Amino acid sequence: MTTSALVPERAASRVRVLSIAGTDPTGGAGIHADLKSFAAHGAYGMAVVTALVAQNSHGVRAVHVPDVAFLRAQLDAVSDDVTVDAVKIGMLGTRAVADEVAAWLVRTKPPVIVLDPVMVATSGDRLLDADAEEAVRRLVTRAHLVTPNLPELGVLLGEPRAITWPDAVRQARRLARSSGATVLLKGGHLDGDGSPDAVVDASTVTELDALRVATTSTHGTGCSLSAAVAALRPRRPDWVTAVREAKRWLTGAIAAGEALAVGSGRGPVDHLHHAPTLGARPFGADAWERAADPRAACDDLPFVRGLADGTLPVERFEAYLHQDALYLAQYSRVLARASQLAPDADAQVFWAQGSARCLEVERRLHEERLAGARWTGPADRTTTGYVDHLLGVALTGSYAEVVAAVLPCYVMYADIGARILARAGDLTGHPYGDWVATYGDPAFAQAAARATELADAAAREVGAATRARMLAAYLTSCAHEVAFFDQVRVAEPVVAV
Repeated sequence: MTTSALVPERAASRVRVLSIAGTDPTGGAGIHADLKSFAAHGAYGMAVVTALVAQNSHGVRAVHVPDVAFLRAQLDAVSDDVTVDAVKIGMLGTRAVADEVAAWLVRTKPPVIVLDPVMVATSGDRLLDADAEEAVRRLVTRAHLVTPNLPELGVLLGEPRAITWPDAVRQARRLARSSGATVLLKGGHLDGDGSPDAVVDASTVTELDALRVATTSTHGTGCSLSAAVAALRPRRPDWVTAVREAKRWLTGAIAAGEALAVGSGRGPVDHLHHAPTLGARPFGADAWERAADPRAACDDLPFVRGLADGTLPVERFEAYLHQDALYLAQYSRVLARASQLAPDADAQVFWAQGSARCLEVERRLHEERLAGARWTGPADRTTTGYVDHLLGVALTGSYAEVVAAVLPCYVMYADIGARILARAGDLTGHPYGDWVATYGDPAFAQAAARATELADAAAREVGAATRARMLAAYLTSCAHEVAFFDQVRVAEPVVAV
C-alpha cells in the first residue's frame, strides 16, 4: 500500500505539476525553467531529474545520465505520496530513460501529460541516437499534448523539416492523427517577423499569431512554454485557451529577458516578468526612506519648530491655515479621484471618506480658527504649485500614481503630529493644541497606515516604470509639503476691506 492510500484525498489550493527533465545549472532551461514557469502560473512545482547537464548560455559541455533505477525511485517517490495533476516531460536522453518514463505513465495515468520532445538542438544537431528517437516516438502516443519545434516535428515523422508554414501544419496534422495527441506546432524556426504557433488535433487547426521579439534571450523558451501550458491546462477549458495564455506570457518573458543580464550567449527569459515587484521593498517603506532629506528639512523649518513649542506667532499660524483651507478644497478632489479609480470597494470607501474628512472635519478646524481673522485672498504660489501637481497626477496618472501623490499629506502630517504630541504631553494651554490633537490623534495615524497599505498594494500590481512614476510623484509631494510649511515664513497678512 502506498503512503497516499493511507490519507483521504484533499482539495488542493494549487495545481500540482511534475517536471521530468534534465538540469541547467544556469537556470534557463530544463527543470530549473520548468519550476519557474510553474510558479509563474500559480502552480506547485515538482521535479524528477533524468540527466545532469553541464551547460550555460553558450551551450552544453557535458551530460551525465544516472542509472534508470534511480530515475524509477524518483518517480515512485513522487507518485506514491503526491497527487500529480499534470506532468511536463522534457529531456530524456536515452532509450532506457524514455521507456522508464513511459512505464511510469502507464502505472500512474496522470490526467495531463505534456511532452516537449527534446531531440534537435537549435544548431540543428541531433541530440538522440536512433533507438532513443524511436522510444520518444512511442512516448508521443501516451502524451495529451506534444510540443515539437519544426526540426523535431520532422524527426518524429521521419520526414525532412518543413520549410513553409503550410507544410508544417500538414506535418502536425499527420502527427496528431497517427499518435492521437494534440500538437502544439511552433513556428519559431521560420524566417520572417512573425512567430506563428498552432494547436493542431486530428480534425482542427487553431493558429495563434504573435510578433517575433528581437532578442538574444531565447534559451529555454521551449521548456518554459510547454511547462506553462502544463501548469495552466488543469484549470483551463481546453488546450487552445491554455496555449494562448502561455504564449502571451512567454512573449513578455522573452522581451524582458535581456534585462536579467544572465550569461553572455543566448540568455534565459524572465519567467517572473509579470510580477516585477517580487522581492522589492514595500512601496511605502521605500518611499519614506528616500524622502529622508525633505523630512529632515521639514523639522528644521522655523514654522514647524514654533508650532511644536507654541512660540509661532498667531498671524503666521493663521496665514498657514488660510492656505491650508484653500489647499484642502482641492486635495479632497484628488482623494475623490483616487476613490473613483480604486480597484475594490474597501479602497473606494477609504479614499471617499478621506475626501469627506477634508471638507467636514479638517476644514472645521480652519473655519473656527479663521472666523473673524484678517486672512483672505487667493492661494499663494506655493499652494497653487502643490495643488497643480496633485491635480496633474489625478488627471493623467494611474490609480497607483494618484495614491502615491496623496500619501505624503497623510504620513508626513501624522509623523509631525505624533512627535509634537509626544514632546508636548499635556496640550492644556498649548496655543495650537487643536492642530496637534488633530494630526497627533492615533486615529489619524491609523488612517496614514491604511493609506500606506493601499499604496503598497497598488505598487505590487504595476511594472517598474509605473512604480518609478509613483516614487517621483511621492517625492514631489514631499518637496511641496516642505515648501508649504515654509511659505508663511515670509508671508504678510492681507487685511480684509
